[in-house]
Amino acid sequence: MWRRFYIIHNYSFKIFRTPYNPPMSALTLTPRALYEEVAEQLRQRIFRRELEPGSWIDELKIAEEFGISRTPLREALKVLAAEGLVTMKVRRGAYVTEMSEKDLRDVYHLLSLLESDAAGVVATTATPAQLQQLQDLHAELEAAAGERERFFAVNERFHMLLLELADNRWRNQMVADLRKVMKLNRHNSLLKQGRIEDSLNEHRAILAAMVARDAQGTVQAMQAHFAHGLEAAT
Repeated sequence: MWRRFYIIHNYSFKIFRTPYNPPMSALTLTPRALYEEVAEQLRQRIFRRELEPGSWIDELKIAEEFGISRTPLREALKVLAAEGLVTMKVRRGAYVTEMSEKDLRDVYHLLSLLESDAAGVVATTATPAQLQQLQDLHAELEAAAGERERFFAVNERFHMLLLELADNRWRNQMVADLRKVMKLNRHNSLLKQGRIEDSLNEHRAILAAMVARDAQGTVQAMQAHFAHGLEAAT
């Protein structure tokens, strides 16, 4: 596209034509939103096990299904690979990441360190209103005990609220990425008989220590929560 400029010189008009470049946002917003939306759609399929761990991702089929070219799809796969949900293999394409037992132990170890530290901070800094928020979410968790998917969702909200209250955005970012990877194996963690009730008991212990303003007790209760979760998942 060209834009015309008129310049008056000695009472005559001269016309200069210069290239017109649209604002950067107009060029980049739509493609960026597209690949991010594709990444989210694929992410949810992975979490729902519609794309199983270890399975090959048929790029052509998915591109046709979404009605897009393979360019935004490949950008979306790069996003998922950076999150650890997809593994790119040379000349073989993209695969849903399959977690080994070592992977699982490593993820739980890091989550235990990060979230127990956050819990200890909350035990000493949370206001009564903030503690009540956590207790209200725990009440929702108790009510969701008979619905596994709802239990997962409320449990994640509880942990995310705790991190938010601890107020360390770098820790929050690391935990968010680790929790995405943990979801590759999350269903297995609650298949063990009695695990949901055990998890609720562990949450009760965490909350009791927080309400008592016992930072060390809160840290230990959160570490125990992750240790038992790992045991159930392996």
